[in-house]
Amino acid sequence: MKRTIKTLALASVAGAAGILGVAYFGVYNVGADDPHLAPVHAFLTLVRERSIAVRARDLQVPNLEDEALIRAGAGNYNAMCIGCHLAPGVAKTELSQSLYPAPPDLTRVGVDGSPANAFWIIKHGIKATGMPAWGKSMEDPYIWGMVAFLQKLPSLDAEQYRTLVASSGGHQHGGGESEMHNHEGQHGGTVSSGDDHHGGMSTGHADHHGAGPAAEEHHASEKGHATHHETEYVQGETPPAPRTHTHSDGSKHVHEP
Repeated sequence: MKRTIKTLALASVAGAAGILGVAYFGVYNVGADDPHLAPVHAFLTLVRERSIAVRARDLQVPNLEDEALIRAGAGNYNAMCIGCHLAPGVAKTELSQSLYPAPPDLTRVGVDGSPANAFWIIKHGIKATGMPAWGKSMEDPYIWGMVAFLQKLPSLDAEQYRTLVASSGGHQHGGGESEMHNHEGQHGGTVSSGDDHHGGMSTGHADHHGAGPAAEEHHASEKGHATHHETEYVQGETPPAPRTHTHSDGSKHVHEP
């Protein structure tokens, strides 16, 4: 018995030392263009699936057939997700082809049979996969909206997808939205949901560039500033030479007088 325990202990120490050696000497290639070995991939898949299932099992799923919920999810999906997870009529993108593990094509799998799991993934993200934890900025009802939309997504064609997105409120999730990267011009036919990218929630930016008094005053001051520079040296004086400074990368930036 003692010999068996000693043998197991020595085997454990040797195994741990071997794993540390592989890590320290860089034997294992962590490049995203070199897939995991089959045993490693199987183990990581098991860890991921069981981790999500255990944490999502007590979630209370709302009514995902609510049309308003689905429309809200469509706008957010179009603004936030198509670069990786695609949309009907959208070809593979640079991101979807370059990430590893490859992000699932949600136009095919939708919620993959488990709305609760989909909610948990969207809210908490997944380590070392490129999937963000959207729950840091998105309130739960908006996440459920994306889940509701994902249930419908595999059944939509390109025209139905565009119509649903156009009827949505655009990118909105309870405040604090940042301006998302514009995928519409890159991926062949996806649509913006309206003139206001944030679905009417961020009006200050529109006012700044609109026709209101504040905008007129702002542009008038800009015009005056430009006129000042245009006329400052018209009295026969020689204007000073442009000033330059060099960035840390060696590039030069010229400041006109």
